[in-house]
Amino acid sequence: MTTIHPTAIVHPKAELADGVEIGAYSIIGEHVRIGRGTSVGPHVVVTGRTRIGERNRIFQFASIGEVNQDLKYRGEETRLVIGDDNTIREYVTMQIGTVTGRSETTVGSRNLFMVYCHVAHDCEIGDDCILANSATLAGHIRIGNGGIIGGLVGVHQFCRIGPMAIVGGCSKVVQDIPPYMMADGHPARVCGVNIEGLRRKNFSREAIAAIKAAHKTLFHSSLNVSQALARLKGEGRPSEHVAALIAFIEDSSRGIAR
Repeated sequence: MTTIHPTAIVHPKAELADGVEIGAYSIIGEHVRIGRGTSVGPHVVVTGRTRIGERNRIFQFASIGEVNQDLKYRGEETRLVIGDDNTIREYVTMQIGTVTGRSETTVGSRNLFMVYCHVAHDCEIGDDCILANSATLAGHIRIGNGGIIGGLVGVHQFCRIGPMAIVGGCSKVVQDIPPYMMADGHPARVCGVNIEGLRRKNFSREAIAAIKAAHKTLFHSSLNVSQALARLKGEGRPSEHVAALIAFIEDSSRGIAR
């Protein structure tokens, strides 16, 4: 059964599924929907048009679904949508989208948001991502499945972090980080392939070798990005993962961190 602490304030129109737990002094707003088995700790505020899936665990002092910090926002009916099995630790902030963006901030499933992470308006976060302590995402950022953001990292608005990419702690991200790569620095630059992460996700030796070869062409040759992409395409039909890497780079509006 749903468990609500006597000191919590839950709007009568909020929708709580079976097995939801609401901790002491937490506040749940009118337009909030929370899925089965989700636990909301003490002193949490969940507001706005927020949809939270099943079996999430939200720790104390988090702020979920609050009005975004975009100066153009005028109270439009935008949303925050969160998937299943996420862990959202203390002081994490996640905010609703804007009509000038996607009208929706989206968080997938099985993600870990460590203490003090910030997810701004219109961000799109995939599945199985990790954001370490105080990782800060500006608006309109996209993180692919399995992306890892180190502690104290700041990511500029509209940047993309590709699937299975990892950004080292204290980095400043101002351009896209391609899939499967490691990046570090101020500003962040690609410094290798996330080989250990790929192995943990059971990428084959052949797949990793193909990604390493593509990395060498892109980042350790005298070719510019266009020339490197042309060479990768000219080497025969690229593997599944190299094709995804090529597509990501071709779709980049901010350019890639090289």
